[in-house]
Amino acid sequence: MDLLLEGFQTALTPTNLLYAVLGVLLGTAVGVLPGIGPAMTVALLLPVTYNVSPDSALIMFAGIYYGGMYGGSTTSILLNTPGESSSVVTAIEGNKMAKAGRAAQALATAAVGSFIAGTIGTVLLVLLAPTVADLVVQLGAPSYFAIMLASLLAVTTVLGSSKLRGFIALFLGLAIGLVGASTGEARLTFGQPLLADGIDVVVVAVAIFALGEALWVAAHLRRRPLEIIPVGQPWMSKKDWGRSWKPWLRGTAYGFPFGALPAGGAEVPTALSYLTEKRLSKHPEEFGHGAIEGVAGPEAANNASAAGTLVPLLAIGLPTTATAAIILLAMQSYGIQPGPQLFDNEPELVWALLASLFVANLLLLVINLPMAPIWAKLLQTPRPYLYAGILFFASLGAYSVNFQAFDLVLLLAFGLLGLAMRRFGIPVLPLIIGVILGPRVEAQLTEALAISQGDVSTLWSEPVAVVVYVLIAVVAVALAVNAVRTRGSAAPEKEEVDA
Repeated sequence: MDLLLEGFQTALTPTNLLYAVLGVLLGTAVGVLPGIGPAMTVALLLPVTYNVSPDSALIMFAGIYYGGMYGGSTTSILLNTPGESSSVVTAIEGNKMAKAGRAAQALATAAVGSFIAGTIGTVLLVLLAPTVADLVVQLGAPSYFAIMLASLLAVTTVLGSSKLRGFIALFLGLAIGLVGASTGEARLTFGQPLLADGIDVVVVAVAIFALGEALWVAAHLRRRPLEIIPVGQPWMSKKDWGRSWKPWLRGTAYGFPFGALPAGGAEVPTALSYLTEKRLSKHPEEFGHGAIEGVAGPEAANNASAAGTLVPLLAIGLPTTATAAIILLAMQSYGIQPGPQLFDNEPELVWALLASLFVANLLLLVINLPMAPIWAKLLQTPRPYLYAGILFFASLGAYSVNFQAFDLVLLLAFGLLGLAMRRFGIPVLPLIIGVILGPRVEAQLTEALAISQGDVSTLWSEPVAVVVYVLIAVVAVALAVNAVRTRGSAAPEKEEVDA
């Protein structure tokens, strides 16, 4: 508690409070605008914040992350177009409520539910992250290698419908991470001296998220005006409060643990929350026509998962979402290494960050409720102007990393790669995780083998490593059995169609 109170003293300084306000405003704005997420925003701002103190920059990034989760519900409800993939479920009932003239109530239950879930999730984060860090600090290189390997495989196999596409993205990321001469010998530099130090991850992140997304949207741009449902000041009746508070708590219980899992994200808990509320509701006939429980539960799960994501990020140094991966990259660029030593080496920064999450949650509630009509008008921003600005800041950010024109060439190349990945349905997250974690996995493997003088058996010499490998094997067998069953059930259907 003493450390948390000291964190509040740091987070509530005028400068850090200003960055927190800026972060939640930006986060809500990018959450509202379809196609622009917090990961892209943090990637764009990362080069700009090199001259800002690390605690202020991370407080702003955390505000953007939380704000993006809030803002995604606005487009889901008013436009039936989720600003974030985690807000897809909210659109099912939220837009139906809006069309029935209850947009204000839908926005209110989303905002209040997000505040309650975010606050509970942050409390759990404060309680669990230091404990996890104390346990993880006792692990050796073999256990770290096993955990990181499991994370790579989880991100690859869980995301998307095609495991092959996931592995393609992962191997692309690992290949990019191998570029350079970090081992003493040049790898994949093609004789280019500027690649000897490797490819800066900031350039890759900005290109894949910002440039790739801008090119993809530009290729599918339609110049028809958006039909946005008007909204007044959000408010809730006593009946709405009575129907919402249990879904808020149940959504929080779903969201936090899933957010802490590798590749858990917010998509699964929001869907589970929706199905649970549909089953437990006293008004099941309203589902599909605008049930308030179908907005309250998923939105709470959405924001609780954001807090859960920060547990493995801070305690182990493992990102589980794209935005967490960019925040990890930001910490590394400031010379800060997330992991079990973070709470001992950087106590002021980490506790200021945790305290700022409480501040960000309160700011988001205060800002979102009265400003809902303004966020609705933001949706009318012409897309050509919006993405022209993104391209400009992406180029400026990539150039400012090393002040070399060669980075702009890399930006274009990886931007085209990002466009191709979206065209062929290849997930972006495994690539970014591969670029960031690939060199760390190699470092842990090298350390483990160096200590054992090349004895491969050292990789399963620790109990935690053995448990992780067993879990990997169990999941692999389960996926294989599921694939066989799916093919077996699909074969008779195909025969019937052919007949």
